[in-house]
Amino acid sequence: MRDGEVEKFLGMAVKMEGAAGKPLGIPSPVAVAWWGRAGRWLAVGFLLLGLGGCGVGSHGEVRILLASFAVTRDAYRQIIPAFEAHWLAQTGQRVRVESSYAGSATQARAVIEGLDADVVALALGLDVERIVAAGLIRPGWESRTPNQGIVTRSVAAIVTRQGNPRGIRSWLDLARPGLQVITANPKTSGGARWNFLALWSAVPEPQALEFATQVYKNVRVLPRDSREATDVFFQKGQGDVLLTYEHEVILAGLRGQPLPYLVPDPNISIDQAVAVVDANVDRKGTRAVAEAFVDYLFTPEAQRAFAEVGFRPVEPTVAQEFAWRYPPVEKLVTVADLGGWETIQNRFFADGALFDRIQAEL
Repeated sequence: MRDGEVEKFLGMAVKMEGAAGKPLGIPSPVAVAWWGRAGRWLAVGFLLLGLGGCGVGSHGEVRILLASFAVTRDAYRQIIPAFEAHWLAQTGQRVRVESSYAGSATQARAVIEGLDADVVALALGLDVERIVAAGLIRPGWESRTPNQGIVTRSVAAIVTRQGNPRGIRSWLDLARPGLQVITANPKTSGGARWNFLALWSAVPEPQALEFATQVYKNVRVLPRDSREATDVFFQKGQGDVLLTYEHEVILAGLRGQPLPYLVPDPNISIDQAVAVVDANVDRKGTRAVAEAFVDYLFTPEAQRAFAEVGFRPVEPTVAQEFAWRYPPVEKLVTVADLGGWETIQNRFFADGALFDRIQAEL
């Protein structure tokens, strides 16, 4: 992994941080999926030992664990110390927020298998719903969270080669014969699901199946995840365009790697979700702090930290402040417009659903 950011354990990668963004020398709970049942619980046991189980520590200090998807790390390195200082000033009590960073689906699996997270911040509401199905988050989490649980947004972006030699101007150009499109497999990648939904929403519904089929005729390979798709485009030099998130492109630019890209209109509202893990906070007695942390994520201070690293803020005043960075999208299709995640999964991505039908016709 890049920049030595990741602690490795049994071949699985996860980023664990303590207060002030300092790495924690503890093994990855994500070894769950790799090492089997015995290793899973040993890994989780190591995690609890390393974090002291979180909860209420000595001298009344409260510790909670945030499990978030990987690219939010830069934002939370600003937000977490600010919240800790805010909580101390408001209550006189010290709080320490530990953090864990990995892919959204990986984090959801880790929590289900025993990662003792108090709060999850994930790239898809569908991943939160998987934790709900496991009985760790109560149904209706959206109604108990500000802004229906949507803490930030992004949109789909098309990255081109330098100078845009193929003259890409809109989604419709991706269906041109001979163009090579790079996107991951929506059956295995959450990011690629957003890409598919953006393509589906780019044309009127009666034309959507034909259009999506034409685009996927230009997809020669389907990498397993978005990171692999990025490597195919940049490292292997394959493809004319890459479908990705706007926030990934902006973050690359902030790190000194500006990329040529466009944000087509219409587009899909890529909603990032946050929720309290009810079973864990009730067992550890950390609900008050966990809920206060979630509420803090919607303050202008926290929303500004998200906006600075590429995420579209949901707080109106901050959104206006950063309007120069995020071009408006006139037609922004939402998950609700498409019937919600359960409907989306069953209609498009389940075995035998529309994506499988498209692949069968290629």
